[in-house]
Formats: sequence, structure tokens, C-alpha cells
Amino acid sequence: MKKILLSAMLATASVSSFAAYGPAGCGLGTAVVFQDANEWHEHVLAATTNGTSGNQTFGMTSGTLGCDIPDAPLAGGVAMFIDGNLEPLAVDSAKGEGETLNALADLIGVEAADKATFNQEMQANFDEIFASADVTSQTAYEDIVTVMEKSPSLSKYLG
Repeated sequence: MKKILLSAMLATASVSSFAAYGPAGCGLGTAVVFQDANEWHEHVLAATTNGTSGNQTFGMTSGTLGCDIPDAPLAGGVAMFIDGNLEPLAVDSAKGEGETLNALADLIGVEAADKATFNQEMQANFDEIFASADVTSQTAYEDIVTVMEKSPSLSKYLG
């Protein structure tokens, strides 16, 4: 029993960064199977369902299964993308070009005519977005939103 509980706790550790969705994170386990979970063991089962069935990633990418990002100015998949690509995004931002920066622009929905501006703004504001070695995906996300808000040609992609 201890091994099962330890495994469940480790499986949910990566979900804890999504605390806005509750202790079990978002996904099928939380939104459908254990939606009225109140006890710790129900949260563990919901988190295990979310993590092992592969539906949490789908839900976060598509904004379904209770995985919407309330009041987020960019699409839900953007935060996940930044979280999984923080280091290469920083490298590309410093250069003002690159595959990861291009993928981020595509994910945000930046049109081809505005991609050069997006790349220039990311490069010009590199020190603001990636202010220290302790930058997190959340702070980078927030700073990218701030940079885009300041740019008339990029702010239209925030809505």
C-alpha cells in the first residue's frame, strides 16, 4: 500500500504546478470521474487518472476537460509550450530568430506580416523576459504578454 501511495504522489508531483485546477490538476479524472472529490484519496485517484491516461496534456492543449486558463491573455497551449521549451526559447530570443521562437509565434497566432516584429520585440526585450538564471516559465509567460501589450502590432494577438 505504501508503494502505491508513493507512486501516486510522485505521479502527481508534476501536476502540482497547475495548482489553479485544484490538488489533482485538470483532466478527465478531475472534470468527469472524480469531479466531486473531497477526500485526499479521491484527489490522488483523480490525479493518477489525469496523469496516466494522457488526457491532461490533451486538455491543456485544447482547453477542455477543465484545463482552461482563466483570464489568460494568450491561448492555453502557449503557457505549456513555454514551460517545455524555456531554454531554447531564451536562446532564440537572444538571437531574434530560430525554430522555437517561430513555433511560439505560430502558437500565439502571429501572422506572417508581424513575425519579424515579434522576433525583434523578443530580442529587444530579452533582458526583461529572461531577467535572470532563475526565470520560470510563468514569469517568462507574463513578461512576453507585457512585451506584446506594449507593441501596437502585437497587442492584437492577446485577445
